[in-house]
Parts: sequence; C-alpha cells; structure tokens
Amino acid sequence: MSRIQSIFSIAKQPVLNIYFTAGYPTLNSTLKVMNLLAESGVDIIEIGMPYSDPLADGPVIQESSSIAISNGMSIELLFDQLKSCRTNASLSKTGIVLMGYMNPVLQYGFNRFCADAAAARVDGLILPDLPEYEFEKEYGAIIKAAGLDFIFLVTPETSEERVRKLDELSTGFLYAVSSSATTGSETSFDQVAAYLQRLQSYQLKNPIMVGFGIKDKASFDSVAAYSQGAIIGSAFIKAIADNATLDEIIPSFVKQVRH
Repeated sequence: MSRIQSIFSIAKQPVLNIYFTAGYPTLNSTLKVMNLLAESGVDIIEIGMPYSDPLADGPVIQESSSIAISNGMSIELLFDQLKSCRTNASLSKTGIVLMGYMNPVLQYGFNRFCADAAAARVDGLILPDLPEYEFEKEYGAIIKAAGLDFIFLVTPETSEERVRKLDELSTGFLYAVSSSATTGSETSFDQVAAYLQRLQSYQLKNPIMVGFGIKDKASFDSVAAYSQGAIIGSAFIKAIADNATLDEIIPSFVKQVRH
C-alpha cells in the first residue's frame, strides 16, 4: 500500500489536499510552506511545478507560477529542496504529490524525473496533459517502476466509460474536477453534488478527491459529503501572498477549513 492509499484507509475525516506553487511566494519558501501545512494537519500536499503555459490553471495560480519562475524555481531546484523534507516529523506521514505539465518534465527527462521524484520521497504525480494512450504505451511503466502513484483527472463531461478507464489506470486517488472552468472559478455546488453522486454510483476503485472552486469550510464540506475529500489551490495561494506572515496564515487557513 502506498503512503497516499494508506492516508485514505485510515482517514477519520474527509482528506484535505492543499496545492501551492513551488518557489512561491519566495524561492526558498517551499519547505517552510510544506512544514507548516503538515504541522497544521493537512493530509496531502500538492506541489505545483511552475510552468509558463499552464492549461488548467486560473489567473491566481498562473500568476504564482510566473512569480516562482522569476524567483528562479526549476524542477532541479525543487528536487534539491525536497531532499530533506521527510526529516520533519509531520511531513513523514503526509502525502506529497507533484503537479505539472509534460513539456518541462520531458525537457528534464522523464526517466530521470521519476527517479529523482522517488529519491525525494514524492508519493505521486498529476500531469494533466499526459494522454491515457501515452501513459499506457510508454510512461505508465516508468512511473510504476519508480513506485509513484499517478492521478488522472475527470470532469462532469467525462463519459462513464472513460471515467472507469481512468479510474482503472489511476492509483492513489481520482481527481474529480468540479467544473469545466479553470481553477479558482466560481462553481454551482448543486450541479457538483449531482456529478459527484453520479461518480459515487460507479463504485470506483479509487477514492475521489474534488478540486477547482474549493476555497473554505463551506465549499470543502459540501463536496466532502459526496467524496473522500477535496483539494484547495487558488484560495490558499491568495492567502500566502504575504510571505512575512506564513507562520500565522497557514495554520489559520487550515483551521478555518477543518473546524
């Protein structure tokens, strides 16, 4: 059982996954943000690898990517920063997922990327623009050999047949995009509830985590009623824009979602 699968198997409350961009708000804040998230009780930390052309990301995450790139963040530097992350007691149990796009990963070298992710004790990958065909034909075996989970995304428009296929290929969890908009958009939770109930009815093998538009306790609780948990990204990125007060902001942000 992977660390991510273990998190879901022992969870006594909905799983909270928080996304932030590596190298944001400052180049060297990556580990500090991770440590504070883990110490505040976040179950999974999703680290965005900044990229200049992020397809699924809304303006808040795009801006954080631009800032991180101008700060000097790169995949190589991220792996260097992550080398010591598991020495923090809280982070030893927290799931760590890298989210990014294929172009910079291929430039880095896919085999090398997976090997370095495993060496940094990363648990899983989300690469939204890796097609399932290429995953099955070429990349899935490399990811599996490195001991990494791979998470596919589904949307309200994804057919039942394709949902089942992506669930079969995914390990760790299945990422249910709450709407067809970009991250950070406003979402109608009545429509989302119907969509999540439909996913529940399929009795999939993976836990379902909901992302896009989750920003506070109300939105987290509303989707967690029909899933195993949720992912918060843009709202957290906005909250940590002021680097000087991370020690106060991060525990407070997590607490207001959880309590």
